[in-house]
Amino acid sequence: MTAPALSPRLSTLWQPASDCGDRCRPGGERRSGPVRVAVRVTALVGVLLLGVLPAALLRGAAVGMLSRAILAALGIRLVWRGPLPRPGSLLVANHVSWLDPVALAAVLPVRVVAKHDVRSWPGVGWASERIGSLFIDRNRPRSLPGTVAEVAASLRAGRSVALFPEGTTFCGPDRGRFRPALFQAAIDAGARVVPVSVGYDSPEASFLGEETLGESVLRVARVRELTLTLVAAPALRPETTADRRVLARAAQSSLAGGGYHLAA
Repeated sequence: MTAPALSPRLSTLWQPASDCGDRCRPGGERRSGPVRVAVRVTALVGVLLLGVLPAALLRGAAVGMLSRAILAALGIRLVWRGPLPRPGSLLVANHVSWLDPVALAAVLPVRVVAKHDVRSWPGVGWASERIGSLFIDRNRPRSLPGTVAEVAASLRAGRSVALFPEGTTFCGPDRGRFRPALFQAAIDAGARVVPVSVGYDSPEASFLGEETLGESVLRVARVRELTLTLVAAPALRPETTADRRVLARAAQSSLAGGGYHLAA
């Protein structure tokens, strides 16, 4: 029996889209020379070859070390502002780049919620699964309760979870609405919700929907200097009777900025 087609409203809910394109990159950036770009890309490849397997096997601190090494290889300066979240918190952030989860993992031991498609990425999917990433399949809405339960179980066990509720990357001043579904996990687990603003001082960090991961890596490597800033807002403490939609709106309104205009 063929599964019923999703309604237009449900399709929009589960397949958020951003119209970010080349207009998000105004140009005029100071670029690194070809030698520095080659050194950075070579360093990144070396870090991945040497670090992915230990991180996948050991997890924990090894994942943080790998994340910090990835940022260092690309010449990215990471800045954290605000209090460090307690273990077992749900971190919710705006989404700009594939670097966002790397940065969060570099600061905190955290499980990242990724789209199901990541599982099929060569090498990346296997590593993501091994280091404890959680996956959400937007093509199968019926799987959502299971994902919520999985996130809630991690929070109850004292494992922090990072989530990008916009569902896709947005660049510049553009924003997507925080989708409320997975906020239910924090309510069910009685966990704190910590809004985290992700910001870059260059538009080149923005991951555009039409480009490949390799193209984005090269563009980031060409940026002469890049600062990635994470700003944590005060934690929200939802009651067991809280409405996840209200909680999602409160979390998004707590963000301190984000995108690529946030100064370091």
